Amino acid sequence: MRIAQVCPNFYPYIGGVETHVKQVSERLAKIGFEVEVLTTVHSKKQKPPKEEIINGVVVKRFRSWAPGEAYYFSNDLKKYLDENSHDYNVVHAHSYHAFPALYAALAKGENKLLFTPHYHGAGHTFFRSLLHIPYKYLGKRIFKKADKIICVSRYERSLIMKNFDVGEEKVVVIPNGVNLEEFKGLKKREKNYRTLLCVGRLEKYKGLQHLIRVLPRLDNGITLEIVGKGAYKGSLVKLARKLNVDDRIKFFQDLPRTELLQRYADADVFVLLSKHEAYGVSVAEALCAGTPCIVANKSALTEWIDNENCLGIDYPINLDVLEGLINSVIGKDAKAANVLDWDEVVERLTNLYE
Repeated sequence: MRIAQVCPNFYPYIGGVETHVKQVSERLAKIGFEVEVLTTVHSKKQKPPKEEIINGVVVKRFRSWAPGEAYYFSNDLKKYLDENSHDYNVVHAHSYHAFPALYAALAKGENKLLFTPHYHGAGHTFFRSLLHIPYKYLGKRIFKKADKIICVSRYERSLIMKNFDVGEEKVVVIPNGVNLEEFKGLKKREKNYRTLLCVGRLEKYKGLQHLIRVLPRLDNGITLEIVGKGAYKGSLVKLARKLNVDDRIKFFQDLPRTELLQRYADADVFVLLSKHEAYGVSVAEALCAGTPCIVANKSALTEWIDNENCLGIDYPINLDVLEGLINSVIGKDAKAANVLDWDEVVERLTNLYE
């Protein structure tokens, strides 16, 4: 069986959708499927090969225009899909929030089309949210053309059915996975300070500004580590300097996987105050590393809250409440519940492919 995974971005770029597609694709290739990732490249700084093989997966990259690292318009990818979509038994498109999935839907022929929207109902900025209104008329075509829609959480499923008038029989929930083998033997290293950790894109909606604002209220021995990159970094740095906590904050990006896993384990509490999440891979990974979590009581993050391993905080964020939650949970042990291994995710996917 020949499968195309269509996504706006792919490795070496790291993010939730990119991780999902990479983990799924490599496992599909390992069990004998012929897998190609059709993606785009827009960065002038990062110039990966136009075509390469990564762990048995053929990766084809097409030029795109991505203002503000969004939308990913690509005439080259559209043309390729128009001309070659019929050569694949299955085309699996990812991310409602960018154009490659629409190109895959418009090019659909007799082949099966699956769609994983990674949809959280809003744009990452006010302007992008406005653009969701006219784009919805185009986006509806993806849901109509798709043979199956795969949601990564119950929250995402409810949004899809509400916003796009999709029948219940067409939607299945298959959560994201975690490579559970990676976390075996992972141990917290000794250190003479305590750490708050956040991993994700540096965007305003992720809520990192609240973590920086609460830092002056916390013990001086507590530091903040931020892993990720994005357009909001400059604002975060400026805020940290204004509050005189810049010496207690460290920014990291493009960490090797082994180092990221160790930072999950070394952290004393993981915090994600995002307003919009379709799942929350970083929360799953933090819990698997044994680190307690605090998340915003919004979107799919609510599904992680158990008031033991993962605590929730309502919006608007109250700094007094956030301070209390951090002090109550920091340094405690946690465990993950109801987290799938990627192998199980792929097993469920192959049942749909076949």
